[in-house]
Amino acid sequence: MAGKRQRLAQRRKASGYTQEQFADALKVDRTTVQRWERGEVDPQPHQRPKMAKLLQVTSRELDELLASDVLPSGPVNGWITVAEPANNDEMAAWELARRVQESDVGPETLARLERAFDELATAYPVTPPAELLERVRQHSAYVVQLLDARKTLAEHRRLLVVGGWLSLLGATLHIDLKQIHAATARLQAAVTLARQVEHPEIEAWCYETDAWRVLTDGDYARALELSLAAQNVAPPGTSALIQATAQEGRAHARLGHATETYTAIERVQKMAAKLGITERPKEHHYQYDPAKALAYTATTLAWLGDAAAEPYAREVIARLSPSNDITKWPRRVASANIDLALVLLADNRLDEACDSAQKAILSGRVVPSNHWRALEVVKAVEARQLPEAPDLREVYEGLKAIEA
Repeated sequence: MAGKRQRLAQRRKASGYTQEQFADALKVDRTTVQRWERGEVDPQPHQRPKMAKLLQVTSRELDELLASDVLPSGPVNGWITVAEPANNDEMAAWELARRVQESDVGPETLARLERAFDELATAYPVTPPAELLERVRQHSAYVVQLLDARKTLAEHRRLLVVGGWLSLLGATLHIDLKQIHAATARLQAAVTLARQVEHPEIEAWCYETDAWRVLTDGDYARALELSLAAQNVAPPGTSALIQATAQEGRAHARLGHATETYTAIERVQKMAAKLGITERPKEHHYQYDPAKALAYTATTLAWLGDAAAEPYAREVIARLSPSNDITKWPRRVASANIDLALVLLADNRLDEACDSAQKAILSGRVVPSNHWRALEVVKAVEARQLPEAPDLREVYEGLKAIEA
């Protein structure tokens, strides 16, 4: 871990920011900025581009400010962000760049890995899990390769942190694909890395992710326990804390605990409101934004059987549907249509309920870990012996066949 970063503080002051103003601009607590400048913790990958912009430095210069108490050298060209999936050619280019730097790893390689993780996390809502998993595997393998390379302590810590995030995302994708043994192994790896570098937010996300896994298996009591464990670990004001609270609400809803469910929803909405409007152009899976509160409220209320879920589900659909082409929906829109179908069935608006459910299934955005949610609607339609039941069952079986 780096020592006291006086030059980082000097650069902040030279850019015209007090600690409080700098914290407000980055949407973090003032204490977080203080800990950065004391060298106690490092900024998260998603925070670094905004930091560099505020301080008017390149990513390389920012890395040098964070790595030691030495002023950065002259300006250097930044990497061009590549949105295409990683491949062997890209990895070879990274390896070449790595070898010509003073360190066997180097800050630019680490920054590129961190940006690559952010790209993968923003691709998560709209990319088939099997496709995204291949990209996560490639980057994780590169992290393992770099662990044996010569590097500074600060570089080693950053490598373990990005390795922890990649392991966590890999576990999430394995859960989506119902590959439970692989998911468990990756979660254990992520927890180990998080504890090694004393990164409680990654550890909290691991508990929250496991809570979702057991919830999809129907173990609602265990999901509640894991959600509470995640909240105990998560630092105040973090996305992990908000997401774990949302997961608690969903577990309570499945258990039929109405009072506790509403309390959790209220806590999530209050914490999400403090975040303000996100400046990110795309959803980042590990960064909560107020729009996510709408989706989780819709699901939680739908599971509780509360008709109030309908306006939340409709708002999610209206906000996030990029077009009438259902194949371009992000995952949350498909989930919102399932939530809407459940509410409409309870209100005997049967035609509209079947239409919403069919759109969700045909969108291709219902991953295997969420098949059970679609099946709940299918079974409810069949129980009512509605004429749409055979068609809905057919599209559901087709979904299962595609994912098999």
